[in-house]
Amino acid sequence: MISFGKRGVRLPLTALAAMLALGAPQAGAQGFLDMLLGGNARPARPPRGEFPPPPKPRSTPPAAASPKISAPTYNTYKATPLVRVDFSPLVSLPQNAAFTPALTGTTFREALAGLDGYTLLAEPDIAKALTAYYTANPDFIWVSGWSANGRAQEAVRVLSEADGFGLAASDYAVDVPPAGYSMDDTVGRMRDLIRFEMMLSARVLRYVRDAQGGRIDPNRISGYYDFPPKPLDAEGVLKALAHTQEARTYLESRHPQNPEYQALRVELEALRASEENEIVIDPKLLLKPGQTSAELPKLLTLIGRDGELQDAYGELLARFSGVETYDRELVPLIEAAQKKAGLAGDGVIGPRTVAALAGTSRADRLAKVRYALEELRWLPSDLGSPRVFINQPAFTASYIEGGEEKLKTRVVIGKVTNQTSFFYDRIKQVDFHPYWGVPQSIIVNEMLPRLRSDPGYLDRAGYEVTDSRGQRIPSSSIDWAAYGTKVPYSVRQAPSEANALGELKILFPNKHAIYMHDTPQKSFFQRDARALSHGCVRLQDPRGMAAAVLGTSVDAIKDRLKKGHSTEKVERDIPVYVAYFTAWPDMSGKVEYFDDVYGRDERLQQALDATEAARSSQS
Repeated sequence: MISFGKRGVRLPLTALAAMLALGAPQAGAQGFLDMLLGGNARPARPPRGEFPPPPKPRSTPPAAASPKISAPTYNTYKATPLVRVDFSPLVSLPQNAAFTPALTGTTFREALAGLDGYTLLAEPDIAKALTAYYTANPDFIWVSGWSANGRAQEAVRVLSEADGFGLAASDYAVDVPPAGYSMDDTVGRMRDLIRFEMMLSARVLRYVRDAQGGRIDPNRISGYYDFPPKPLDAEGVLKALAHTQEARTYLESRHPQNPEYQALRVELEALRASEENEIVIDPKLLLKPGQTSAELPKLLTLIGRDGELQDAYGELLARFSGVETYDRELVPLIEAAQKKAGLAGDGVIGPRTVAALAGTSRADRLAKVRYALEELRWLPSDLGSPRVFINQPAFTASYIEGGEEKLKTRVVIGKVTNQTSFFYDRIKQVDFHPYWGVPQSIIVNEMLPRLRSDPGYLDRAGYEVTDSRGQRIPSSSIDWAAYGTKVPYSVRQAPSEANALGELKILFPNKHAIYMHDTPQKSFFQRDARALSHGCVRLQDPRGMAAAVLGTSVDAIKDRLKKGHSTEKVERDIPVYVAYFTAWPDMSGKVEYFDDVYGRDERLQQALDATEAARSSQS
């Protein structure tokens, strides 16, 4: 242990060596020592284990940009185009030789001629299923006699109520043939009924598919989304509906059946019946002292309605009423309002300040709830118990069992440039005093530029380098300049106080190399916005989460940590959701709203718009 400077900063020699080997960001190692010794320089520190950029040579021109490993990108969403249903196999079905026209109603085979020349557009899988089902089962589901039956009437009502589930009722609209018709035109009536039959079946299948899996394929938005497909047994759906009189019960059962979905639906109905906020402020407002915005007077009006703040700053509020320039005199007022709302009082008016002081507009809340309902349809209907639920925009992770939130802890998620993906998996093990296997993206993008000029720095900083056979190789012996985006070596950081993963990590193996872990950077948890990592999820209470998933106590975890590096398998089936919801209900059902950290709501809206445009071409 060694002490520095007037403040008596104390560090273990091993940690100091690792820090010096890494170098201080921006200011270099000398600047880092100045800070320890009480100097005025206070360079910002990156998360430990995240490699800082190397100091730039002063006397040589900058080198050409090195190849980088790119993060996933966002795509312009391409909706699946609709196709024309091929009714030719149905129209050519053989008639019964003993057939005579029905006096009490139309028959399916008799009506099939009405499909000749009929254009019905549907999703490719639904179009195929329609032809296959009715070829194998040549009979009506939705028609009895000469009219739409009760099952059809009930199904049409359910489809018309789709808005209540955050869907668009227009996507499933079907016109029911009028009850009255002329017996002089039975051919026309049969034509209307067979076409109604096919249209309703196509739209019911679309409704069921949307209800159980969502209107869009999230994996098409970006590589940041990773969800297994939810295949639809379309023929099975039609078979089930043909044999039930409870069409509503069946159709509504295809939606997620978890309490979170129900709470979001209740919130949606309440919002649809409510009025817009009296004062609406731009949720993306960013205003610093000296800047001007027409939103400022509205925010000051809302702050003035708080009795305590009015008593303390009434004269200031009156003097700046209607003023659009954020004067420095107003900074103490804004800081006080921020602290009263539970935020850090930094005096910067940003989205979190607006949301805390002005609330979220009705229109914004409606959109977020609809997005949440769509996103929840991507997940299993039964979320499982126990489970771990990470909501990235909320910067929280929860352990939930038996309908009770037994642990809730703050988390740090990926930076905007290193976003945490949206997926779910199963927890497999807990590693105590873990090694940190440095991802290839960090090796290439952050370490390689320095290694080209300082090949031995990994050796000095306590990292281990191995080749493809697992053999240890000194970092200093490798010609790092020979490699671009494909480095044939693995790098890992041994367990230590400086290890980027802290004292434990919780693994759920996935292709994104994302897991939960401890961190030496405890101060990050005091921030309101915590998108600061390379993509993994850092836990404020890692021991509590490890105890929860292993079904043991925090004291047992503490004792386990005393034994050094080890691994324990998680024997129970515990799903983990690395989720992204800007609207989400707490355990009491109250829906909370969060900032869209990565701008994904806008991407989702673009995908929904593209889907709507494709469906608007339907006939």
